Amino acid sequence: MSYQILSKRYRPKTFGDIVGQEPIVTTLKNALRSGKTAYAYIFCGCRGTGKTTFARTFAKALNCAHLTEETEPCNACPSCQDVNGGRSLDVLEIDGASNRGIDDIRNLNETVSYAAALGKFKIYIIDEVHMLTKEAFNALLKTLEEPPPHVKFFFATTEPHKVPPTVLSRCQRFELHRIAPSAMIHKLRQITEELQIACEEKALHLISHLSEGSLRDAESLLDQLICSIESPLTEEKCRTVYGMPPRHYFFELDRAFEKETLSFAFELVEKVFTSGKDPAYFFDTLIDHYHTLVRIKLGEGLHLFSLEDKELYRAAASLYTEEQCLYILDYLIGWQQQWGKIPFKRVFLEMLLLHILRSKYRLPPATLVRRLIDLEKQLPKDTAPVPSTTVIISPPLQKESAPLSEEKEIPAQTPQPPVEELAAKHPSHYATLMHFAAVELEGTIQK
Repeated sequence: MSYQILSKRYRPKTFGDIVGQEPIVTTLKNALRSGKTAYAYIFCGCRGTGKTTFARTFAKALNCAHLTEETEPCNACPSCQDVNGGRSLDVLEIDGASNRGIDDIRNLNETVSYAAALGKFKIYIIDEVHMLTKEAFNALLKTLEEPPPHVKFFFATTEPHKVPPTVLSRCQRFELHRIAPSAMIHKLRQITEELQIACEEKALHLISHLSEGSLRDAESLLDQLICSIESPLTEEKCRTVYGMPPRHYFFELDRAFEKETLSFAFELVEKVFTSGKDPAYFFDTLIDHYHTLVRIKLGEGLHLFSLEDKELYRAAASLYTEEQCLYILDYLIGWQQQWGKIPFKRVFLEMLLLHILRSKYRLPPATLVRRLIDLEKQLPKDTAPVPSTTVIISPPLQKESAPLSEEKEIPAQTPQPPVEELAAKHPSHYATLMHFAAVELEGTIQK
């Protein structure tokens, strides 16, 4: 028997197997129990959250001959087995990306009037429905508005904003959210236990973090990990398989930031290129590191880590102020948009890290404004104003034959006292002004 990937082997077959979408499960079960099912549904959400799975499970439940007391499909009757095997004549799955033209929808409309072969309903599942053309949507509208009693339409899309409002208004819409990390880790742990594979909790946390709320992505990453290394599965092995830079790189960068060790920028980039890591992936991981520090500084994110990792990230976050973390993260995201246009990746990464290390004494604008206001309040108020003088000038000739315009008096600029005089009279104010000048010109204040 051929090998089945984990995302297909552990695909939910009942509502109870679906992870992290309890409100939608409850709504659909109540509709089945009361017999108040609509004729069109649309499931929206990002990849790997269960859109097509919901459509298949709901279709099985509608045509199931022996629905359980919990309103679950039995997966034993001929109708359920045909849907599970992908050979059902009553549940037709259509790919909206490859069947997107008006002729495809016309063929669909011609088959709508035919009765179901085995079950109660004839169900059309259109995946990625937003890929249909404008003409195809218009051809579907009339059938969608008044379909035969035995017909149901289930749509799935990752981009609902591309679906015409005339179609959305005829459907019951369900928004599938990303899978919570705790629910995803619980599912991955069930899979590893069933496969009898030892796996560290940190490795499951890392897979959950990399999948970004997509259970299918998490199962694919776990499948790749199982095929690449032997049990037990550890976090360090995960980072090696996925090509991720070691985490201690970034903690060393934090300590270099504290000690102002500018040479560490060149050492770190040398390690990245010597180990063969992808510079783009290192850049993305660097952004993710400072994003984590920002969340910790704002009092969020620590619950996602183990006890040991909490101490590591708490110690790293203590080396920065909140303003420094926000500035560095904003700076990195700004340059991320230009990554593809930069030819010399190594030099760019070195300059990027140097700027991060030199930003330790950079003052945020709010602090600068506050200090300027305090400085203005401290300036002596008994300083006599310097009298203004006038200078008589005449405008240039417009034409040779034109008469000269009248002379005008304009106030001259107030002459400024020399720098040495300011430094002698107000040394503290002069030092503060020089600091602000340094910030304005370089963005940093040296020790």
